[in-house]
Amino acid sequence: MQDRAARTRRLVLRAAAREFDSNGYAGSSLSRITRAAGTSVGALTFHFPNKEELAGAVRAEGDLTTRATVRTVTARQEPALRAVASLSVALTTLLEEDVTVRAAARLSREDAGGTPQWMSAWWPAVEERLRSPGVARTSAEARALASLSRLLVLGAENDIRRRAACPGTPDGRPAQRVAHIWELVLRGLTTPPEVD
Repeated sequence: MQDRAARTRRLVLRAAAREFDSNGYAGSSLSRITRAAGTSVGALTFHFPNKEELAGAVRAEGDLTTRATVRTVTARQEPALRAVASLSVALTTLLEEDVTVRAAARLSREDAGGTPQWMSAWWPAVEERLRSPGVARTSAEARALASLSRLLVLGAENDIRRRAACPGTPDGRPAQRVAHIWELVLRGLTTPPEVD
């Protein structure tokens, strides 16, 4: 009985993540979620009494997955700026591949389902790395790098949604593009300026 309840809960969470990812909180329907999960409204409400609690559970699961990725990437002990670049690429890959993470990001942006905020699962690690000595020559440069990291990840989320609506976009995966942008930035920061 417990196994069946746990399986139903997993199916409902997965179906809810797909629904929230596609339609946002306001546009999501509990009846579509139950249909996609192959369960009843009664079974859904046994686990999640209302839509807000269901959204909160999806956000919490996306947050856990994101934090695990952050721990994995930061454990590599790369130089600070390289770690920020690696984290940006890993988060973009996670957004591409994990519907629960995408749903958590969207629900956070829409402020639906309560805490946690998706950015809080990864932004502190970026800030910490960018405060490391020698990362930036000035505080303005450090702020610019922080903005770049945030804009790349959040822009990739937007791009991934756009691609879902218009499949067959020919310009490569968002994670590949984010990696390429960081390579250009890192090369520019480490190459000595040309002397006239």
